[in-house]
Amino acid sequence: MPASLRTSPRVLIVPGLGDSPPGHWQNWLQAQHRDAVRVVQREWHVPDIDRWASCIADTIERAGPGRWLAVAHSFGALALARHLALNPGTPVAAALLVAPAEPDKFSVSDLLPQGLLPVASTLVASDTDPWMTAASTRRWARRWGSQWICLGDAGHINREAGFGTLPLANRWLDAMTQRIERAHRLARASVTEWSFAV
Repeated sequence: MPASLRTSPRVLIVPGLGDSPPGHWQNWLQAQHRDAVRVVQREWHVPDIDRWASCIADTIERAGPGRWLAVAHSFGALALARHLALNPGTPVAAALLVAPAEPDKFSVSDLLPQGLLPVASTLVASDTDPWMTAASTRRWARRWGSQWICLGDAGHINREAGFGTLPLANRWLDAMTQRIERAHRLARASVTEWSFAV
């Protein structure tokens, strides 16, 4: 479908450091959405948050017009938050931030949004994540206005922790897509009613 006629958002996959290896739930999720686009960093092992955020912006621009639902993991979640801070007009409509890495470990706390994110967001955490404590994820979720979901003993919510799939991510995508399509229909109905009134 031409981008100009698309009403449903596309899926943007934003991996963390080292990319998401085979068997990771992000690969499973991408395989289920034919028009999904993956952000590919030039240097997967160099956590340069501004360069990573810029790569997200470039990926979206190359893909053409349309709305996006971004699904990010680990350091990719921080890069996505940085992208949202730097690009207030981004076509990203909502963000799923899964197991973010601790910003202080990378000295990037000051580069992240210090208030509400400009889009709807959900932060998925774990009680046993070695990269960020549940308490820290909750503080960032509160700061960003994100819905906070804790999966309990789930490690870093990656392949090593047994997450080859993540049905929660698909449910989130379905819910966000329905919300966006409903808003689009309401907006079209308003325009139609207004034009008849005139």
